[in-house]
Amino acid sequence: MGKLILWLLAAGKMGKLLTTCGTMLISMVVYSWVFGWRYAVGFVLLIFVHEMGHYVAARQRGLNVGAPTFIPFVGAWIALKEVPHDVETEAYIGFAGPLAGTAAALACYFLARETDSRLLLALAYSGCMLNLFNLIPISPLDGGRITAIISPKVWLAGVPLLAALFFYSPSPMLILVAVLAYPQIKAAIWGDPDKPEQYYEVARDTRINYGVLYLGLVAFLAMMSYSVHGMLDGTGG
Repeated sequence: MGKLILWLLAAGKMGKLLTTCGTMLISMVVYSWVFGWRYAVGFVLLIFVHEMGHYVAARQRGLNVGAPTFIPFVGAWIALKEVPHDVETEAYIGFAGPLAGTAAALACYFLARETDSRLLLALAYSGCMLNLFNLIPISPLDGGRITAIISPKVWLAGVPLLAALFFYSPSPMLILVAVLAYPQIKAAIWGDPDKPEQYYEVARDTRINYGVLYLGLVAFLAMMSYSVHGMLDGTGG
């Protein structure tokens, strides 16, 4: 019986691994039809690093979390099987993804400069833009989870940003984000009955620290995206 239980546990972990690997492979295949297999592999790996940042952070905070699952042209997510106990934990987990993703994009950037690889430079640009997009201050994007520690009302600033992005470059993905964000916007205006006031109680210094780090990362990724885009166009150094 003991061996059977251990086998079932191992099979369960293997099933999670196969789900992650399988959905990653499907995403690579789909992206390769549009962008070529080399770019597809690199892009999916950038997303994987981003999601593993969330995964590791959630495990650090003692939360039960599922392995990443991928959907082509939508992205990926990890399933939190238990919700964070407070807004600081939510912000911590939300921040970890863009930080890990930015580190991966920087690795591509420096390797591109060393090897004169336009493929790696393109991946660096995609990584910066991917993480910058995720920092739009609207839930369920990472930016919404991070800025909730300042105030959920910050999410209202994300609405015009999302709308402007849609008019600039219409995408079904943006419509999906808007649909998922609607209940959170309502919560920002009228309050969230599912979260008590204690959920948002946090020290003032903690709010300031997260706010400064958030704005710093947004500014850094914006500058990197602009710089790398110029290099790809031949107008940057």
